[in-house]
Amino acid sequence: MKYVLVSDLRTKGKFRLFPSTAYSISPLDHGILYGDGVFEGIRIYNGRIFKLKEHLNRLWKSAAYIGMKVPFSKEQLSKAVASLARKNKIFNGYCRLVITRGIGDLGISPRKCSMPTTFIIVDQIMLYPQEYYENGLPIIISSIPKIPRECLNPNAKVCHYESNIRAMQEALRKGAREAIMLDTKGFLAECTGDNIFLVKGKTLHIPTTRNILAGITRETVIGIAKRMGLKVNERDIKPAELFMVDEVFLTGTGAEIIAVNKINSRKIGSGKAGPITLKILRMFRAETLNPKNSYPIQ
Repeated sequence: MKYVLVSDLRTKGKFRLFPSTAYSISPLDHGILYGDGVFEGIRIYNGRIFKLKEHLNRLWKSAAYIGMKVPFSKEQLSKAVASLARKNKIFNGYCRLVITRGIGDLGISPRKCSMPTTFIIVDQIMLYPQEYYENGLPIIISSIPKIPRECLNPNAKVCHYESNIRAMQEALRKGAREAIMLDTKGFLAECTGDNIFLVKGKTLHIPTTRNILAGITRETVIGIAKRMGLKVNERDIKPAELFMVDEVFLTGTGAEIIAVNKINSRKIGSGKAGPITLKILRMFRAETLNPKNSYPIQ
């Protein structure tokens, strides 16, 4: 049996342990009613929580963006995640840490939400079968644009993913597994849950941070690429350029690093994971085992 940790108005702001199937979020929680909240997805490797400091720093920034105070300290949340991983015996897996505005009323105003709801899930994750990491992932360019930063700051990781879900639905209808979303100017932004990299020669081309979530895995890969002697060129990228490169790969906490073999049914590069993608993936996995990058469960 797996457990979750929950703190809300009903637990008087204290974390309580519940069987994962025995706890229900209040229907008056504004995270349910309006998607009003923030979250982080965090990986656990070999008994250590990867880049936990960076994830918590982003969580605090996201909460500040929506005008919400995180009800715990970073050390309290670190210990809570570690304790739940121990309880669930997850030493290689995934943590979802969510903080919503909390229980309120049916009005959109948050003024009656007196206490945020915090819940933590720690479990296994496998977004894609191993064959996709070797042979690549088929994706599309979605017709659903990325929400512009004038409406929603993309670097705030908020519980508002409906446009991403619509883009994913479009991909699934077309037999693909992911979708690239363009910004409102028609340049590449990001996928529904991942950042995108284009490889041409010894240069990685990546969309600007103007309208993307600058992912923690993305930043890790940029560091790896520079150590490999690769150039990283952050710029506006037109969709047509996707078909003029050697390799394309995606990065994300859940997906890690995964090659793209087709876009809109057109083959990319060799049609399989390319040498640079595979080398970056190997180096990334080595990075996840470096104790300097993680927080111990035990």
